[in-house]
Amino acid sequence: MRRRTRPPSPPLPQRRGVDPVRLRLPGTGTWASVREHLVARLGAAVPPARIDAMFAAGEVHGADGPLAPDAAYRPGAYIWFHREPPEEVPVPFGIDVLHRDERLLVVDKPHFLATTPRGGHIVETALTRLRHDLGLPELSPAHRLDRLTAGVVMFVIRPELRGAYQTIFRDRLVRKEYEAVARHDPGLALPCTVESRIEKERGVMAAREVPGEPNARSHVELLEHRDGLARYRLRPETGRTHQLRVHMNSLGVPILGDPVYPHVLPDAAPGDFSRPLQLLARVLEFDDPVTGERRRFVSRRTLFTRYPPDAGVAGGTPG
Repeated sequence: MRRRTRPPSPPLPQRRGVDPVRLRLPGTGTWASVREHLVARLGAAVPPARIDAMFAAGEVHGADGPLAPDAAYRPGAYIWFHREPPEEVPVPFGIDVLHRDERLLVVDKPHFLATTPRGGHIVETALTRLRHDLGLPELSPAHRLDRLTAGVVMFVIRPELRGAYQTIFRDRLVRKEYEAVARHDPGLALPCTVESRIEKERGVMAAREVPGEPNARSHVELLEHRDGLARYRLRPETGRTHQLRVHMNSLGVPILGDPVYPHVLPDAAPGDFSRPLQLLARVLEFDDPVTGERRRFVSRRTLFTRYPPDAGVAGGTPG
């Protein structure tokens, strides 16, 4: 079996915790220079004048250093550069560190902050903030938490240990416990286990339950209730996209503040952080794959029991 060659390390440092873009030049092509290829490849997203400015400032690198604008196109070669991040509204909430040792960093992520860069969220993510603020450029996520969900997230400090910690999440060896606030339904028989088949199409905001063999399983338990709202403990056995939100909606008690279930609502105005989804990743518990010790990390955050009267409510409005 042919062994895959590992790409070389980036010759450019991170910028505000963000890695440079790495491109491998196609094996075939008629471009005379790297610049010519970048103009064709990046198209309208990056104007030619901006590409010229990047070359002039020495911001386009090959494996041996900065490239000149007329650097010859070499099929299969790697190049690196920093792409200008999109304009982002700062998320005005801090990240609390729950635990840090030489291997792991465990934090309490706030609502509205993505775990890792994706789409329009690049700098305003937990990973980039932590890399920059804590001086940990090689930090990587052991798993991910939805942008709208708050709570416990674990990162790996040492790159050589990344696989070991990511594997325990992949193999479902981590016990996860969530809390949610939603409408109280006295007729709902709890505790219960919800099983269904959940599919999520690329580019479609909402996941949906479809006929077929179940691929998602969640345990739901009532913790307390008052004034028409209830606090629930949720324990997912699987990790489908939006699984807990879909299952709570299927029980008829969508999570308070959910902008997708039961109905996709218009996007909130930029900078509107008044209606967080009332879903919290409360506990992560597992046997450490490196040391063998039992680990348990618990969020210190609390959920609302109701929104301020003038904030409005998305999903899960009490009747």
